[in-house]
This record gives sequence, C-alpha cells and structure tokens, in this order.
Amino acid sequence: MADFDDVLPEALRRRAPTPLVDIGANLTHESFARDREAVIARARAANVTTLILTGTDREHAEQAVALAREIPGCYATAGVHPHDASRWNGELAAAMAALHAQPEVVAVGECGLDFNRNFSTPAEQERAFEAQLQQAAEGRLPLFIHERDAGRRMTEMLTHWRDDIPQAVVHCFTGERATLHGYLDLDLHIGLTGWICDERRGHHLRELVRDIPASRLMLETDCPYLLPRNLPAKLKGRRHEPALLPFILDEIAHWRGETPRALAEATSATARAFFALPQPEEES
Repeated sequence: MADFDDVLPEALRRRAPTPLVDIGANLTHESFARDREAVIARARAANVTTLILTGTDREHAEQAVALAREIPGCYATAGVHPHDASRWNGELAAAMAALHAQPEVVAVGECGLDFNRNFSTPAEQERAFEAQLQQAAEGRLPLFIHERDAGRRMTEMLTHWRDDIPQAVVHCFTGERATLHGYLDLDLHIGLTGWICDERRGHHLRELVRDIPASRLMLETDCPYLLPRNLPAKLKGRRHEPALLPFILDEIAHWRGETPRALAEATSATARAFFALPQPEEES
C-alpha cells in the first residue's frame, strides 16, 4: 500500500485566494483511514475550509455524519448511489429518512442514474431515484445528483419533480452542451471537478464552463477519485484530496476568463447558499 502519510510535494501546496467549499469529498473512503486528520489539515492550509462529505450508501452516509459531528467545517449527504439501487427497500428508505433528519446532513444523495455501467438495472435505478426525489421533497432538502449517460431520462424525471424539490446539483458534470442547457433550464446547479483538467476526455467542458451562471456553479474534488492530470508534480499513490481543489479552481477560472479570486468567492457563496451553510470566519 502506498504511504499516504507523506505531505504533498511543495509544488502541490497551493492556497486558494479566499475560502473554498469542496462540495464532494469522499472522505469515508478506505484510502483516507490512515491519515484523515492530516488530509483535513492540508485542506485547511490550502484554504479549503468547508467540506461536504458524500454518503453513497447507508454505511458511508452514517460514517459521513459521524465525521461531520467531529470535524468543524464538515457536513454530510446521505443517499444511495445508482450503482447500489438494487438494494433499495423499505428498511433502507427508513434508514435514509432518519439520516436526513440529522442536522449534519445538508442534502439527499448521492443518488441518480448511471446508464454507463448499469451495476443496477435502469428500472432499479429509476425506482430508487424516484424514492429519493420524494424524500428530498418531503424533507425540503436539496439533491446531490449523479448522472452518467442518462441525461435525457434524468431531465425527464427532474422535470416532473422540479416544483417539489427545493434545489438540486448535478455533481461531477461531464456531459455535453444539450444536457448542460437542459439542466440549466431547470434551474439546477452544476458541480465541476478535475475532469476539466483531463485533456483526453474533459476538453469539451472547457468550451461549456462560460455557459454556467456563477450563481449555479460549484467546485468539488470528488476525491479520492479524479485526480487532475495537469498537476505540476507527481503525487505518490495518485490519491486525490481536498487540498488540491485550488488547482481545479485555477483551471476553471482560466477557461471562464475570470480571476481565481472572483471564481472562488462566487462558487463558495453559491455553495453556502445551496446547502444553507453558516458563513465561515475569514482566514488570513
């Protein structure tokens, strides 16, 4: 196993100009078990002051809530990922509803549709997603959505529910222009990751980021996944972490024609409003 206790190389220690919100950090992943405190400390040093810990199933949502209770500036989501949609039943629905009532939980999800891998059948995915749409509507919580190769069906389902759900963000957006504008027409939020830093598959996003209003755009690492490919130094183990969010910020700011400071201020304000988060104390 790679030694993740080592600090980041000097070239990868970049501090954001103003506090950032990472709306998608999978800190319950086993790769963070050994050095989670150090990961949080490196995030703080990079001025990534607020983390939304993603709960993709009951186990990880419960862990995310526990961490959010322990770590200042951390919050949790609770949902069932489309890969695990086949497990959805009454017991799981009740467990999710109980988690949604916890003060640390700020969104329903990660939930949605993934017709790329189909680890659960499309019918199972739609059933679980429909149930979680209802939970979001009843709990008046925003949705944290996963969508891959399912833009048309996702748009149809969200159109039906849009008047009932407070807000929704399509996290880790990687789709095409038509899908993006369909989501924007529904007044959805968009989360962008280091996918845009990948010249092999994220090049098309560079032409789309200007289309996203600042009031609808948020940043995320989706760590430990989606390590940016354009980092100025190699990272041992290739595990992504929140401290690297400033590099994603810089890349998106470049393609939007904005300064990193302006983008940081806008995306963090948008995230705090979306998740109803308190304003953090400004760091020097």
